[in-house]
Amino acid sequence: MKKLFKSIALATVASGALLSSAAMAADQKIAVVNFQEVMGKIPQTAAVMQSLEAEFKDAKAELTQLEKDIKYYQEKKQRDSSLMSKKEIEELDTKIATFYQDYQVKGKDLQQKAGARQNEETNKIVALVRQAIDGIAAKGNYDLVLEQKAVVFAKPETSITDQVVEQVSKIK
Repeated sequence: MKKLFKSIALATVASGALLSSAAMAADQKIAVVNFQEVMGKIPQTAAVMQSLEAEFKDAKAELTQLEKDIKYYQEKKQRDSSLMSKKEIEELDTKIATFYQDYQVKGKDLQQKAGARQNEETNKIVALVRQAIDGIAAKGNYDLVLEQKAVVFAKPETSITDQVVEQVSKIK
């Protein structure tokens, strides 16, 4: 009998705690933001992509030329191998291998440098977006701002995505 009263008392206390936390959650002002949409709409993202494209244009052109050279010599070998001496074929194979090795080294280097620069620039934009979100949350007295992907359902009026896009777009 004592155990029954203890479990009833414990259940009452636990349900009271749940109800009070649910009531507290109802008093909180919550917003959601679609971070991916913000990044896609703000002009800073397009500007960064253009500047990175210009920055690595020469390296990409060099890789493209190496690719064309490799293809040219492979086709030449395939086309003319019956007319070439064994030594000429070996020289051509060496040339192709050298171009291919150069292509791989330069391609990997470009990929690493471009990736690092893109991360660096993206981090700057993310900082601007976070700053805008913090400002909007403070101005709107939001207790919590969640990434829209982390939420199963949110009413459209809880989204501050457009406000964030507007505010970040004003920043130069």
